[in-house]
Amino acid sequence: MTALRNGMSAEELARQAETGEPERSRWSQLEQLMAVVADRVARVEWALWAVNIEKKSQRPDPPEPLRRPGAGPKRKRAELTENSAETLFQLLNGGAA
Repeated sequence: MTALRNGMSAEELARQAETGEPERSRWSQLEQLMAVVADRVARVEWALWAVNIEKKSQRPDPPEPLRRPGAGPKRKRAELTENSAETLFQLLNGGAA
């Protein structure tokens, strides 16, 4: 894959950069290692911020790791809506019986 990428013209590389999805392509060993380094640097930066902020509510969320080939984006947590909160309340108070 690296040889194919190296053989592409500048125009082809630009087109690939606009439409490419990193999780659908192969990465070289160097790209994998660089992604690990980037993830760890981001985690250290986050840790430094987190330990130097007194209020827990002001601490930033931990960083998302770079997407790797074959891995889609991380799923978002389900949010509790008014309707689902009411259903949960009913279930907890014996409404399902």
